[in-house]
Amino acid sequence: MGTKDGWAMELGEMTGICILLVEDEILIAEWAADCLTEQGFVVRTAGNAADALRQLAAGRVDVLFTDINLPGTMDGVTLARRARELQPDLCVIYASALVGMLSAEARVPGGVLLPKPYEPESVVRIIAGAVRSEAAALLL
Repeated sequence: MGTKDGWAMELGEMTGICILLVEDEILIAEWAADCLTEQGFVVRTAGNAADALRQLAAGRVDVLFTDINLPGTMDGVTLARRARELQPDLCVIYASALVGMLSAEARVPGGVLLPKPYEPESVVRIIAGAVRSEAAALLL
């Protein structure tokens, strides 16, 4: 399933999921947002953790997709912890070239690691898997 149509068919019920993409590299943020929007996700973007927290406080988000290294005083790891305080059922995906340096203890429970550089197909599959896992956990 390496085509856009294949991803869309695989996702099915994933359309309408709201993703907050936190990325300070503008070109990466635009590219990732475009790829996710094409697959039916609702995508909001933030360039730093403070802006992301404002957006999380303002409304529902299903998935926090954050870079680990962010400008300012808060990194993606701290952002994820604060985000879970605001929205306890939030799916969290960490993206970084340095994901190997992020220990399991540093991540929020259920947080998923995505190494950079990444391909659109892997992003979509990881988001779909994270959302499905979170939904299944709520049913238990």
